[in-house]
Amino acid sequence: MRLLTKAAALAALAVPLRAAAQDQGLPALPIVGAPAPRGTGFQPSATELARDVVWLDSLLLVIISAITVFVLVLLLLVILRYNRGANPTPARFTHNSALEVTWTVVPIVILVVIGAFSLPILFKQQEIPEADVTIKVTGLQWFWTYEYVDHGFEFSSFMLPREELEAHGYSQSEYLLATDTAMVVPVGKTVVVQTTGADVIHSWTVPAFGVKQDAVPGRLGQLWFKAEREGVFFGQCSELCGKDHAYMPITVKVVRLEDYEAWLDRAIAEYGGTPRTTSLAQAN
Repeated sequence: MRLLTKAAALAALAVPLRAAAQDQGLPALPIVGAPAPRGTGFQPSATELARDVVWLDSLLLVIISAITVFVLVLLLLVILRYNRGANPTPARFTHNSALEVTWTVVPIVILVVIGAFSLPILFKQQEIPEADVTIKVTGLQWFWTYEYVDHGFEFSSFMLPREELEAHGYSQSEYLLATDTAMVVPVGKTVVVQTTGADVIHSWTVPAFGVKQDAVPGRLGQLWFKAEREGVFFGQCSELCGKDHAYMPITVKVVRLEDYEAWLDRAIAEYGGTPRTTSLAQAN
């Protein structure tokens, strides 16, 4: 019994050490995609998709603000001009064809304008380009598994407890955000993420990339992004998936191509993957 207890303790200690080994050799990276205290805006956009989403949000904010002000002015006008004191004898008409056509046509035009700008952005997100890197992400209660399908290896990613943050290069402000292992991708390359779930529905979301895709058991969803800057980016499971839903964060590290390929070689050796025969630089 004592031997079994000691073996279990050693195995538990080996998990963070193995996780830390995965990131050895990566350069120090700035924390870019993280929520800010009292923040109400978007995280810095790190992809073209995220910039599109922010731009569309700004456009919709202008449109809805104009509609809100217009309706408010109409309400105030009616209150002041057509109250009982100012208008003791109300009109008895029941129809106004011009007004009825206007309040039918104008909303249609507004919706067409919104659709004309939003649908191309949606199509850009959903039309998956040819991948430079393909990663299959599986959501489980309550952690993520990342499989680099081109090289035949995978690893799991768990939220870091407070006492292990510094050992992995994070500060206490990254608690509930940082994981023991990160998904590592190269900057400036097209990454296709395939999502699925092993138990219930999860959702893989990284706000700074402008991506979100449900991970549904028995189905394979897809998203893509091309990160434009190096750094550490955080996300969260965004589909209520059980009691520890709030404790399955996502960590993505975007690194230079040469750093990525060096990391890839180490990960292949560590996790027993298939050695690569070409580099991404040669492929392009």
